[in-house]
Amino acid sequence: WPSPVVFTGFPANIQMPETGYFHLHLVSDATGETLITVARAAAAQYANVSPVEHLYPMVRSKKQLDHALTEIAESPGLVLYTLLEEDLIEALEKKCRELGLPCMSILGPVLRLFQSYLGAETIHRAGAQHVLNAEYFQRIDALNYTMIHDDGQHVEGLEDADVVLVGVSRTSKTPTSIYLANRGVKTGNVPLVPGVPLAPAVEKLARPLVVGLYASPERIVQIRENRLLGLKAHRDDDQYIDKAAVAEEVSFSRRLCAKHNWPTIDVTRRSIEETAAAVMRLLTERRRHPVG
Repeated sequence: WPSPVVFTGFPANIQMPETGYFHLHLVSDATGETLITVARAAAAQYANVSPVEHLYPMVRSKKQLDHALTEIAESPGLVLYTLLEEDLIEALEKKCRELGLPCMSILGPVLRLFQSYLGAETIHRAGAQHVLNAEYFQRIDALNYTMIHDDGQHVEGLEDADVVLVGVSRTSKTPTSIYLANRGVKTGNVPLVPGVPLAPAVEKLARPLVVGLYASPERIVQIRENRLLGLKAHRDDDQYIDKAAVAEEVSFSRRLCAKHNWPTIDVTRRSIEETAAAVMRLLTERRRHPVG
């Protein structure tokens, strides 16, 4: 793995952060998911500029790389890559040197650290993390399960879940469930609806970790109002966005969770990823110290 090439000088034609945006070129010999994750995590630390992403996945030939290089030359900016073929790496870095563009391998420094510690060479297989192994099929199985058991569907099958999320409307149950399923966690979710008793099968769940999600009434009302506006919908029942009524919904959900000793998570200011991470911590702790 060559050392990352980073330049400090930029030609005048590059769009610098003062413009409010910059071009971010992501060149990968696989799906590009690793690049996207790392690049967005870094870009999120800069509030005053936004990246214009250019993704070039499955770059495994000179012809494919040439297409990427043409676009890079037309819209100069930061270049990040995950490539394994040395001739492609050399061609990319040479072009970046000619253009005076910053260019860096995302995996290179990490793999060199692994190699120095493990004393072994890498297998140099593109997309090795996406191999169809048992973990992959576990994720697919979890996703299928989660889609079938979304929004209170098929409560009779929730005993087979790893996690069941409960909460009032607009507490991010579905997106959190899907995120967890993508991590291989079979997740069902059940809405708590005013005036509708919770299914007895849910209250009797023994195997799954049941977690209550709640948010501040103000936040829930805001999300519900935005949803109605986005759908251009109208509800005759104004209790859906009445702050007092929503506060009672939240209070009821928390009392229900306390009754069954279900852990709760405040999602008011949490992203989906943060909520899922909190659920994973609870699940790990439960598996280490199973009840009964």
